[in-house]
Amino acid sequence: MRNPHAQLLAAISARRQLLLDYLLQERFVNRFRPDHIREAVYSYIKGGGKSLRPAVALLTCGALGGDENRALPVAAAIEVFHTWTLVHDDVIDRDDRRRSLPTVHADFARRAKAEYGWSETDSAHYGTTIAMLAGDVQQAWSWSLLFEAHLEHGVRAELVVQLGDDLASRITPLLVEGETLDVQYAGSPRELDETLVVDMLWKKTGALYEFAGRAGAAVALDDADPEQPAAQAIARFCSLCGTAFQLQDDILGVVGDARQLGKPVGSDIREGKLTLLTLKALEQANAAQRAQILSSLGNPAATPADIAGILEMFRQLGAIDYARDLARRYVDEALGHLDALPAGHCRELLSQWAHYMIEREF
Repeated sequence: MRNPHAQLLAAISARRQLLLDYLLQERFVNRFRPDHIREAVYSYIKGGGKSLRPAVALLTCGALGGDENRALPVAAAIEVFHTWTLVHDDVIDRDDRRRSLPTVHADFARRAKAEYGWSETDSAHYGTTIAMLAGDVQQAWSWSLLFEAHLEHGVRAELVVQLGDDLASRITPLLVEGETLDVQYAGSPRELDETLVVDMLWKKTGALYEFAGRAGAAVALDDADPEQPAAQAIARFCSLCGTAFQLQDDILGVVGDARQLGKPVGSDIREGKLTLLTLKALEQANAAQRAQILSSLGNPAATPADIAGILEMFRQLGAIDYARDLARRYVDEALGHLDALPAGHCRELLSQWAHYMIEREF
């Protein structure tokens, strides 16, 4: 049976290859030293992600009549910016796997032990150190790539400055706020409601998707004014789809295939992550069920049987269906904003992209 997303995935894959060709230029590769930093900087970039955020920036640029090649450095900046947040996020969450590969801090902890013969404690510290430094380098590289949009591709300097200022002064604080709230919420599930949880999800994920759409529109229109009608429409479209994407991530965390996800199903429960599914399950649960959920939430010693029981409870209490319906409503609302864009191939791909955000399986 033909994959219903085959056309979209082919379009995304083609744009990802353009990004890789751009980011793997020798002038960039030779910038990062020593070898461990270079390898850490490129680990996730080469590690098999889909590059959805830069793809939507390029598609948005094309949908508004712009030249996607002029937007390539901006899309690359978004990819590298997103990558440093993943590297640091994995340290914060103490995750060992991403996309079926070792996380940066886990990989370099292993390498420190193997290459230097260091103790477990010193090797773990080295892994964290490399991850933090690599993330710092990636963040700086993302600004440099934005500058290249002007220096090498002729995007107006004023427009690049406006995008850079938005990324630095609005998006970065939002992402950090969302990450901080995610950690804080893990310890206080009884005190939260859906509005707070969805707002946290948007700050963690939707905000950067919104920026990606806005940036692609800015290059196409040669105008970074956020009040420009087409830019407003695409920003809202990407914002809603970004939140739906995170909801789907949380759903896949309990019903997905661990081999496709690249991490164990139910890991969010052991880590104590407060997803919308957990919140809704706690709201619907009786006293015994609440006690069972809370006993496993944030408990690294929870057994596979414990986790399987919690996941089945999520199904029975309707938490999965609730999150799935909410994600679908966000996408339905998002699609209405595409009416502000001219009809064409790229707009159709954006429509397919919105559906893919909640229909993907990993």
